[in-house]
Amino acid sequence: MENITIEAVAAEGKCITRVDDQVIFVPFCVPGDVVDLQVVKKKHKYCEAKVVRFIKKSDVRQEPMCEHFGICGGCKWQNLPYEEQIKAKQKQVEDQLTRIGKIELPEFRPIMGSVKTQEYRNKIEFGCSNKRWFTAEELAQLPQKEEETITSLKERHAQNAIGFHITGAFDKIYPIKKCWLMDDLCNEIRNFVFEYADSHDYTFYDLREQHGLLRNMMIRNSNTGEWMLVFQFHYDEEGDEQRALELMQQVADKFPQISSLMYVDNQKGNDTINDLDLILFKGNDHIFELMEDLKFKVGPKSFYQTNTEQAYHLYCVAREFANLTGNELVYDLYTGTGTIANFCAARCARVVGVEYVPEAIADAKVNSELNGIENTVFYAGDMKAVLDDGFVAANGRPDVIILDPPRAGVDEPVIEVILRAAPERIVYVSCNPATQARDLQLMDAAYRVEAVQPVDMFPHTHHVENVVKLVRR
Repeated sequence: MENITIEAVAAEGKCITRVDDQVIFVPFCVPGDVVDLQVVKKKHKYCEAKVVRFIKKSDVRQEPMCEHFGICGGCKWQNLPYEEQIKAKQKQVEDQLTRIGKIELPEFRPIMGSVKTQEYRNKIEFGCSNKRWFTAEELAQLPQKEEETITSLKERHAQNAIGFHITGAFDKIYPIKKCWLMDDLCNEIRNFVFEYADSHDYTFYDLREQHGLLRNMMIRNSNTGEWMLVFQFHYDEEGDEQRALELMQQVADKFPQISSLMYVDNQKGNDTINDLDLILFKGNDHIFELMEDLKFKVGPKSFYQTNTEQAYHLYCVAREFANLTGNELVYDLYTGTGTIANFCAARCARVVGVEYVPEAIADAKVNSELNGIENTVFYAGDMKAVLDDGFVAANGRPDVIILDPPRAGVDEPVIEVILRAAPERIVYVSCNPATQARDLQLMDAAYRVEAVQPVDMFPHTHHVENVVKLVRR
């Protein structure tokens, strides 16, 4: 398709255009670009395409800061100025709540832009692989012989890599030199690990065959200046553990800033560590985050909002919408590590937190103890199983319920219990306005939406948080 003008920003970080009444979604471009397109997927009602040539670049466009833009896929909006990004996110929230919710809504508050648009993340995971991803440009630069095929070239030039998984190629890792989303020390640590391991003939993990020593690394930092590094290894043979220890000693010597260095031998088919016992190599098994006068303990398995500074503003909105006077019983459902619960505890009579992950609830209790908070209680278990009429009878009818569910939203049986509990106010924090809109519709007969506040937690991506205040009719 030639000479096509990109019309608008669409869902999932893509843009949209129309040709002969056919809707086409295109990544890595901006409204106003004039392009030639190649269709890569055709559905009944829409197509997906990629840009093969820019004829005219939009006046709105900006140059992406990252050399990996368009390949790693993590920041699809780097070519869109930040003020345009937050306009698009505001529109996304308004469209989804209006179109899906189909309920009466107040005027939306302007979106809260992120304090930082670079180095805002406090956690990044990198995959390790013995099969790095080659771009088409890189393949073209490889020395070729007439008799060699692209497949044999890839095999002959198979290389180790530490970086991000490529969408649509689960066993390939694209090597990252510099990621702009975390403090630059993160890049220094990752690059050092790669250079040391690659030059000392460490085996990198083969995702298909499931062998190779160096498998995964997770880096966290905090606003207290602490750093955590967690290695996942995969021991295949005698001597692997010793080599792993040698690598970690090299890292510990090179980067004294790392105050928490841990590792695990992961023999599972996936990279999750919640069910594994980690071993402490150096320092503490946790770091701390500060928020107002509170201190939060963050371990390797803890959930903590990945944009620390913006999380504070998000929680301030939630606390404001809760309209606490000091006398309320608050339920904090999907409490995670109890961050919101502990953040609100000083302004209410009691907080009851519920969360599925037992380790998170253990963290929540520790965080209450750490801050001398005595008016919180936490329960672990599946929300549908824990939250029932008996639970409400035992813990008291809540005056306020705060919801911060996963992307799938709130299960309908949980909404039914909430409606029967009939709190005066509900504060719904969502990372997915589409499922939030669906849930608001289910509560609309009993609750009126009084305020809506979008919050940008993830600059350069299409993701957006949204906080809604509901008041009992």
